[in-house]
Amino acid sequence: MEQKSEPLDLLRAARAAGRKVAAIGGGTGLSTLLLGLKEYTDNITAIVTVTDDGGGSGVLRDEYGMLPPGDIRNCLLALANTSDAMNELLNYRFPDGSLKGQSFGNLFLLALNGVCGSFQTAVARMNDFLAVTGQVLPVTTSNVHLRAQFEDGSQVEGETAITRAKKQNNLVIQKIWLEPAGAQALPEVIQAIDEADLIILGPGSLYTSVIPNLLVDGVVQAIRRSKGLKIYILNIMTQDGETEGYTAADHLEALQAHGGGQGLVDVCLYNTDRVARRLLERYAGESARQLWPDPAAFKKMGVELTGESILSRDARFVRHDPLRLAYAVMKTAARLTPRQKVLQYYDELMLRQEG
Repeated sequence: MEQKSEPLDLLRAARAAGRKVAAIGGGTGLSTLLLGLKEYTDNITAIVTVTDDGGGSGVLRDEYGMLPPGDIRNCLLALANTSDAMNELLNYRFPDGSLKGQSFGNLFLLALNGVCGSFQTAVARMNDFLAVTGQVLPVTTSNVHLRAQFEDGSQVEGETAITRAKKQNNLVIQKIWLEPAGAQALPEVIQAIDEADLIILGPGSLYTSVIPNLLVDGVVQAIRRSKGLKIYILNIMTQDGETEGYTAADHLEALQAHGGGQGLVDVCLYNTDRVARRLLERYAGESARQLWPDPAAFKKMGVELTGESILSRDARFVRHDPLRLAYAVMKTAARLTPRQKVLQYYDELMLRQEG
């Protein structure tokens, strides 16, 4: 999208007065959203799941007892206002030796965790080091693991094991929960949701990035009592090991089932672009297919549908485009919950930049 020229001071003022956003999720989906959102508002709180137990994060979790840093690192870098060289350094993965596959950013958080004495403080310090737009918060500091029950009654614990069991046994996930029970959301998380003008769930892995946040005590209650607009961003395609065979409505139904029923979200934003055939063929091996919402099903579940052109032009992967996604989110917010006077002017100004 071609940007229109406006005085920089005016654009800075518009971002400073931007909507207060609580973006809830994890994985690459949340970091993709954040990359675009920071162009519209300085008032972002990213609320990140802490149930990952695979890859480098899983190793650090097992060996040092710290919460998994990977998703939080990605969100910090998405909102960072640092040089490309710093981002490249923090994303660097060691190619061999005992650190093979580990990212320097994860190790940096590990070191901060040791220096600060707590994961929460370590993340806060890294927010400062990277001069992030807004803030990134773990949803809880409790050491919790994800547990799933499948349609045949069998149960599996751990994100990685759940995905593996789902793929091997071709069973539908019936429900998920956290163990041990009783994990409390950080007070800062609840405050961010309470103060938000806009609450966003997704995009991202339904059962391992989005829903786990809803299982932490206090989060659903805060979302449901909020007066802010609540948007669910539907994934572009189903996901191997989690939602193969799901319809768009199945995604929303699972979200509502773990979030107290209807009223959790107001509107669902979905992609209207068709995925290229060559990419669909590539993903067919994972039993993944593009999602197309049924308006009648969503209306029955009390959620408005709005479609936008938000597909990335990436020739290798199916993913959201950060700027298009953020533009669609902010346009939807401006349409459904318009602000008044100078704030409305600022919102219209920012949308004109990308329109």
